[in-house]
Amino acid sequence: MEGRYDIAIIGAGMAGASLAAALDGKARVLLAEAEDVPGYHTTGRSAAFWMESYGGAGMQPLTLASRGPLEALGALTPRTALTLAKAGQEAALQAFAAPFRALGVEMPDLDRAEIAARVPGLHLDWTCGVLEPSCCDIDVARVHQHYLAQARRDDVDLWTRARLASAERSRDGWALTFEDGRKARAAVLVNAAGAWADPVARLAGVRPLGITPLRRTMAQVAVAPATTAALPLVLDLDGSFYFKPESGGIWLSPHDETPSAPCDAAPDKADVSLALDRLSCVVDWRVERVERRWAGLRSFAPDRMAVYGFDPRDPAFFWFAGQGGFGIQTAPAAAQLGAGLLLGEDSCNLDPMPYSPARFA
Repeated sequence: MEGRYDIAIIGAGMAGASLAAALDGKARVLLAEAEDVPGYHTTGRSAAFWMESYGGAGMQPLTLASRGPLEALGALTPRTALTLAKAGQEAALQAFAAPFRALGVEMPDLDRAEIAARVPGLHLDWTCGVLEPSCCDIDVARVHQHYLAQARRDDVDLWTRARLASAERSRDGWALTFEDGRKARAAVLVNAAGAWADPVARLAGVRPLGITPLRRTMAQVAVAPATTAALPLVLDLDGSFYFKPESGGIWLSPHDETPSAPCDAAPDKADVSLALDRLSCVVDWRVERVERRWAGLRSFAPDRMAVYGFDPRDPAFFWFAGQGGFGIQTAPAAAQLGAGLLLGEDSCNLDPMPYSPARFA
């Protein structure tokens, strides 16, 4: 027997779950997840921070608009972030900060003494930086589970182990078949499939947008001396590393972006070694051991902006993808924006045009 829905959302990670919750029971919704549990891939492997400059000035309005809802969920813990630069990079550091300062983001300059006071053992070649006092850690699991619970309260049907096998377009919407044989009909098909966004589009006969999965490596590293909670999230201007404190050690990434097919991403030993090598160029800490390592896929559209809206060639196909590494920090506002577009309501004060898939037409 086929289920009949107004909206079928493919993918129950942060994107799909938040969108299903934001629809607020105003539509009959199917939320279909290919894995055994929602959030297995990118959502469950996030570095978990909220940072206004992360994702660029085009994503900052969504990041800022999401702060209040994330605070209301008790999901934010103050952290601060520090972007480091070397001698000779002063002008580039100012150019990096300028568009965010123009948007009202507090980003004070720090000199050598000020950055060294915040990062013990910092090598001498790091001479300046900018601070983001508003940066926070995000409790990703809390946010994701909140959205799933809200969706359940709104009678959203959550299907797990429901990998889409076919999507046939008809005059009144979509006939969907999943690999386990389940079937559903929906007036609108929402592509919230993360790294699988372009394959889902192809399956539905919709032109892909060039959304590319990129592998990002993380490692939890024990260091000496042990870190404290006062250590900021530390990044560099060139985008070659970031780390933040965790249980006396750090979470460390070489900020890699390795093109990948959609898959259950695994860390490459060479990328972990690269992260450790780059850490040694920043601080004089001793690495005691690598306690665990993991990788996730961050998926970007060609212009590295998220894609939210109806496909310009098919008004029954809705894109909700391409969030890169900033999909979690922007989730509340993006979901409200997406729900408003789906329902034909003005549900937020955000301009949808920068995120429209029509920009690729």
